[in-house]
This record gives sequence, C-alpha cells and structure tokens, in this order.
Amino acid sequence: MVKYGLDYTRCRWILPLLLGIGVIFGIIALAGRGWLESQTLPYVQQASLWESCRRPAQGGDWACESLMGYAWGRAAAATYLVGFILLVICFALAIIAFAIDTLRFNFIRGIGGLLFVAAVFSIMGLVIYPVKFTTEIEMTGINMFSWAYGFGWTTAIMEICLGFFFCCLPNYEDQILGNVKPTYFYSSP
Repeated sequence: MVKYGLDYTRCRWILPLLLGIGVIFGIIALAGRGWLESQTLPYVQQASLWESCRRPAQGGDWACESLMGYAWGRAAAATYLVGFILLVICFALAIIAFAIDTLRFNFIRGIGGLLFVAAVFSIMGLVIYPVKFTTEIEMTGINMFSWAYGFGWTTAIMEICLGFFFCCLPNYEDQILGNVKPTYFYSSP
C-alpha cells in the first residue's frame, strides 16, 4: 500500500475484504462434507467435521455416524469453531476500524493479535481431526482429505497472513496518513 504510492482512501477496504473472504472460506469448511472422501471407486467413505458416512456398495444407502460422540470430535469441532468465531469478530472489528475517518492504529494491531489467536485455534482443530480420525475410525479403501479440509487450512493461513498485515500496518502510520514529506530522487545540478 505504501511503497507504490497507492492512496489510503482507495485501498483501505482491502484488508476487511480479505477477512470477508476468509469468513466465506470458513463457512465452506464448516458446512462442507468433503473433509475426508474416498479417492477411488467405489466411493464408500465421506466425512465432514461433524459426521462420518460410509456405504457398503456403490448403489447402497449412506450410513452416517456423528463424530460428536467422540471426545476428539468435539474437541476438533470446538477449536475450529472458536477460531471461526474469532475470525468473524475480527471481520466486524475491521469494518468498524476502517469505516472511521481517523484510524486508531493500536486498535488495528489488536485485531492482528486476535487473528493470531484465531489461527492457533483453527490449526488445533485442523490437526486434531486427521490424527484422531485415522486412528479411531476404521477406513476402507484409499481415502484423502479433500476440498472442505483444504478450505479450513486456507482459512487458517489467511488468518496468519492477515494477522501480520494488521500488526505491521501501524508501523507505516505516517506514510498512510500523508504526514511524511515525499522524497524525490532527482537533484538539480
């Protein structure tokens, strides 16, 4: 934002927009049924953050079992959900922070710190799930952690990267607000 001369008023909504995209990715991860799927035919296993489903044959009915009956299932869901709720709170705070004409840069740094906390909770849920799922639930065939699980990791990575941006933005307060004289590289002879 600062180095290439972009006007602050034009690009002040980029960070809240990226947080909004992270919220959308988090919703997809929470609602998606593609955390674990069978990789090859016949497709006999499919799991989400909330339940694991399997079917005996290609044309059979899916039999689903809730993962909330396992302590690790509740822990994975709770930690990922806490990280998502913190992300939504950061999104709301970022909209408030960037809507005010005079920015409070310490407030923005606090949003960055909260994003790091959200990332820690999200990553805890994303690590608990595959480790315990593969050891506690019997899997048949070749399985892979799929698209919804990938959206969960994308959300966690966005939380970390945006946390750095929100924490580093106050270091350039004077440049953003236009309080620094421009430096010209041309000198007359």
